[in-house]
Amino acid sequence: AAFEECLASDRKLLKESAELLERAVDRILESDVKFVLSSGDLTKDGEKINHEKVAEQFQRLVDAGIKVYVVPGNHDVDNPLAVRYVGDGTEPVENVSEEEFAEIYKNCGYGDAIMRDPDTLSYVAEPEDGLWLVALDTNEYEKNKPDTEEVWAGELVQSQIDWLEGVLAQAAEKGKAVIVLEHHGIVEHWEGQSKLHPDYLLSDYKYVGKLLTSYGVRLAFTGHYHAQDISLEDNGSEGFIYDLETGSLSTAPCSMRFCTISDNTFTDKTEHLIDSYGADFAASARAFVKKTIYIEAYNTLKGYHVSDKDSDYIADTISEAFLAHYDGNEDAASRVEIDKSKLSLWSKFIYSQYSYAIEGLWADLKPADSNVTFSLSSVS
Repeated sequence: AAFEECLASDRKLLKESAELLERAVDRILESDVKFVLSSGDLTKDGEKINHEKVAEQFQRLVDAGIKVYVVPGNHDVDNPLAVRYVGDGTEPVENVSEEEFAEIYKNCGYGDAIMRDPDTLSYVAEPEDGLWLVALDTNEYEKNKPDTEEVWAGELVQSQIDWLEGVLAQAAEKGKAVIVLEHHGIVEHWEGQSKLHPDYLLSDYKYVGKLLTSYGVRLAFTGHYHAQDISLEDNGSEGFIYDLETGSLSTAPCSMRFCTISDNTFTDKTEHLIDSYGADFAASARAFVKKTIYIEAYNTLKGYHVSDKDSDYIADTISEAFLAHYDGNEDAASRVEIDKSKLSLWSKFIYSQYSYAIEGLWADLKPADSNVTFSLSSVS
């Protein structure tokens, strides 16, 4: 019963998550992939047993000669919510420290690191000759307290900034291309995201983005928002950077990116794992995600004393917008507009406070989010 209650408030397909990861690994083994990037939230809530299960699956790739590189997400380290579900309640289970995380994933980046930040789980690896991967630990798990939810926000403190700049300077001196892997976003993925959900972006995301672009970094792979979305930050003469956010394997549509970098051109081919289960499962998985978003939006509206009828109407519209954003390549033509004449005066006022989010989610920022090709030498 406790687990069912958890499912009702979480848009992730937790029951299917182990099988989804196994299917993802199977699919990668069928491909000609050279290395894999995983941008954090490897587990539900940092349970040690689940980290060990994830590492077992990644080891299948490593054994096949495919390199794997991971960073932690906000769920993964020193999480006070690591529990098992027993009847109507929960019991604490062992989580992992920074040191244990690096040991469990020693074959997934940490053992191959050519540099490590002495204070965090950030590191540098060279997956291909001439290409440096800078894996940044952007989490604030040192702020986690017992019996509270983990801290979602992300930041780079000054010592991390100094370390990062030193790495970038070395890369420039040695003529290495650099890509970045981190959990939190460094570019807004929809206009208004920093207002509604600031904790999904680095607290100093604009500064870090400019720092990276000034050293010629063009690609950052992120994942905290669990949406399939690519956003561009063009700083003009200072450079530009693409934030490639990839959806969670356990949140419909369960996306994977197969990426190629060649001749200063980036190409993405996106696959949705839920499609491999058939149309019925894909539809029910998306319906499950929409329902959990709807419940959250409905309860928020009721907290503002919006009527049941108007809360239902607005929450349904909000959940459609988020579902479209999770899928990527939002099609504004499929959007259903709110008929404000159907709302009470109070509901119109409350809706006006959040309408920017619906507008932003449907207005897909450049470039396209999936199955896209763009230049890394100039903004087209």
